[in-house]
Amino acid sequence: MKLFVTGVAGQLGHDVMNELHKRGYEGVGSDLAPEYAGIQDGSPVTAMPYVSMDITNAEAVERIITEIKPDAVVHCAAWTAVDAAEDEDKKEKVRLVNVVGTENIAAVCKKLDIKMMYLSTDYVFDGQGTEPWQPDCKDYKPLNVYGQTKLDGELAVYNNVEKFFIIRIAWVFGKNGKNFIKTMLNLGKTHDTIRVVSDQIGTPTYTYDLARLMVDMIVTEKYGYYHATNEGGFISWYDFTKEIFRQAVAAGHPEYEPSKVNVIPVTTAEYGISKAARPFNSRLDKSKLSENGFTPLPTWQDALSRYLEEIEF
Repeated sequence: MKLFVTGVAGQLGHDVMNELHKRGYEGVGSDLAPEYAGIQDGSPVTAMPYVSMDITNAEAVERIITEIKPDAVVHCAAWTAVDAAEDEDKKEKVRLVNVVGTENIAAVCKKLDIKMMYLSTDYVFDGQGTEPWQPDCKDYKPLNVYGQTKLDGELAVYNNVEKFFIIRIAWVFGKNGKNFIKTMLNLGKTHDTIRVVSDQIGTPTYTYDLARLMVDMIVTEKYGYYHATNEGGFISWYDFTKEIFRQAVAAGHPEYEPSKVNVIPVTTAEYGISKAARPFNSRLDKSKLSENGFTPLPTWQDALSRYLEEIEF
């Protein structure tokens, strides 16, 4: 099986390519840079076939995907800088990447009658209430530019591709790139007090675990909408930070002990208004995975433990 993966310089694309290699599938990676520009960690992705492609260029997308002749496209590329997406001078670029780029890929997948997997987000909803969002819920109310463009990307896939997988994820962390864990670990080195939001609730997603599920899924014909985060229960960003530091101490980093770094819970309002409105409720219902025979992801606590062993801090 041959798969074409976009966004391989990012956290998720990096891990998907390595998972394909592990399974013996043929993976061709793509991103905007002329050659692979992700973390040079010596993993298989750094040496696997790579093609530079601008997803906003419809002609290039059709030519490249048609030449490669993949059995499926895994579309990981996206604009994910949520606050920057609110800047007036960035909005058109965000739309081009998240909407037009996705439409271009979806059109080719439709023409070639191949599978397409699209990664989306809980930000397509309004983040209100306390009930977990269902994967087949159509009550879309994005709060910000990023959420709206990811929803428009979803609809481009839904309206064009018959063989589609749309997977919504949240609170993503991986080895290749910036994320909340790395930010907290860096802040813990330089601050004795950290204020962290306690009224936004969700569950983290480790790209290494998610990549395994995605490859499990792409070889099937169980198409549709899915939600995927790690198991382990719903938490706040404050809860997550406390566990990050607890595990860091257990791993031999005493600089993160409570006596050294005081983590203070604050409301979103107390923390201060960011450019983009954030959802309070990022709870995602993942029961559809088991119902369709897919193995859920491990707990986020276990994922965090494995991740801290992988990175340097």
